[in-house]
Amino acid sequence: MTGALSDIHRRLGALRDGQVADYIPQLALADPDDFGIALVSMTGHLYQAGKTDAPFTIQSMSKPFVYALALSDLGPQELLRRVGVEPSGDPFNAISLEPGTGRPANPMINAGAMVTTAAVRADSPAERFERVLALLSAFAGRPLDVDEGVYASEVATGDRNRALAYLMRSAGSLRADADETADTYFRQCSVRVTAADLAVMAATLANGGLNPVTGVQVVAEPITVRTLAVMATCGMYDGAGQWLSDVGLPAKSGVSGGLIAASPARFGVAVYSPPLNRSGNPVRAVAALGEMSERFGLHLMHRAGLRAATVTGTERLEHDGRSIGLVSAQGVLEFTETEALVRALQEVTPPAPGWVLLDLTAVSAVLPGPTAALASVLTDLGERGYHVAVVAQRSFVEAGEGHSRTWEVFSTLGDALAWCRTR
Repeated sequence: MTGALSDIHRRLGALRDGQVADYIPQLALADPDDFGIALVSMTGHLYQAGKTDAPFTIQSMSKPFVYALALSDLGPQELLRRVGVEPSGDPFNAISLEPGTGRPANPMINAGAMVTTAAVRADSPAERFERVLALLSAFAGRPLDVDEGVYASEVATGDRNRALAYLMRSAGSLRADADETADTYFRQCSVRVTAADLAVMAATLANGGLNPVTGVQVVAEPITVRTLAVMATCGMYDGAGQWLSDVGLPAKSGVSGGLIAASPARFGVAVYSPPLNRSGNPVRAVAALGEMSERFGLHLMHRAGLRAATVTGTERLEHDGRSIGLVSAQGVLEFTETEALVRALQEVTPPAPGWVLLDLTAVSAVLPGPTAALASVLTDLGERGYHVAVVAQRSFVEAGEGHSRTWEVFSTLGDALAWCRTR
C-alpha cells in the first residue's frame, strides 16, 4: 500500500493545474506544491506518502462530522425538517434554499452546514463549539485546535455566509442567532488538522463510527450510514455527480486543499494539495482518488471479488432410523450469505419429524435483517414439528416479537449432536 501511494504521489506531484483559494486571505498563503496522501485501514494502520503532517484548516471537510453530531442530537426526521439531503447542483456558497421554507438543499453546502451547526444542542455558542471541537478531536483520535489567524481571516471576509444566515433566519429555517451561528461556523472551519488526522477521521466513518486507532465509538453506526450517503451524493458540490460516476466513494472536499473519502469497511483516505479546480475540489486529490479507485476496484457499484464460501458443509446424518440435517457456516452473514445458508437448510432438512442442526461456530457476525430471517426460518421449523439446535459462540439469533424460542442453543457441535442423538 505504501508503494502504491508513493507511486501515485510521485506521478501526480507534477500536476500544475488549479488555483489556491484566495477569497479567504490566509488560505492564499498555502504552498501550492504541498501534497500528501494518507490512508488508515480498519485495523488502524497508517500508510502515507508525501507531506501528510503539514497542518491546514479543515474548512468544509468538517461538515459531514458536524452533520453526524446533529443527527445524533436531533434524530434523522427532525434534522430533515431543517436541512434537506438532495444534491443542489450548485457551488458550495450558493443561495440554494427551498422556496417557501428557506430550508437548505443539503448539509454539505454552506447554507446547510450553518443550519446543521446551529442544530447541535448547547446552552450557548461557546458550548456548541466546544462540543463540535470535541467531536472532531474524537474522530481524529487526538486533541485538535483552532488556527486563530485563519479564523480572523474568515471573520473579516465572511459577509456572504452571514448574508446566508440572515436570509435563512428570516425564512425560519435557521432558529439560532445569525451572527452567532456564522461565528461558530467560522471557528469550526478553522480547526487545524493534517492529512494523517483526516485519514483517521474518514476511517472512523468507514468503520461505522468506531475509531480504528483509539477504539472509541464516536457516533453510532446508523449515523455513519446516513452521513456517508449524503457525502456520496452531495459532498463534492456541483461536481458530485461526476465524482460518484468516476470514483464511486463517499467524499468531502475543502477549499484549504483537503479531500477525504471513505471506503466502507475498508479504509479512510485523505489527500492534501491546495490548488483547486472550478468546483472547489483539489486537483491532485481528485486525480489521486480516481487512480486509487480504479487500481483497487473501490467503486461502490463495483462487483465484489470472490469470497470464501459461507456454507462450509451440508450433511444428512442417520441415527437409529432418524435423520439429522446438519449445515455449517462461516464469516459474516449479510443478505447474500444468509440466502445461501437458508437454501442449504432447505436441502438437508429431513422429512418431519426430524432434527435440524445449524452450526454457526465459525460465524463472526449476523446483521439485523439476516438475524430476523434466520429466526423466522427456525421458528417455522419448530412449529412444523422439527427438533432444532443452533451452535454458536454467542447468541446471534433470538425469537421474533410474539414468538417463543423453538430451538436449543449449544456452544459446541459435540454437545448439539449428543442432544440430537439422545432425544
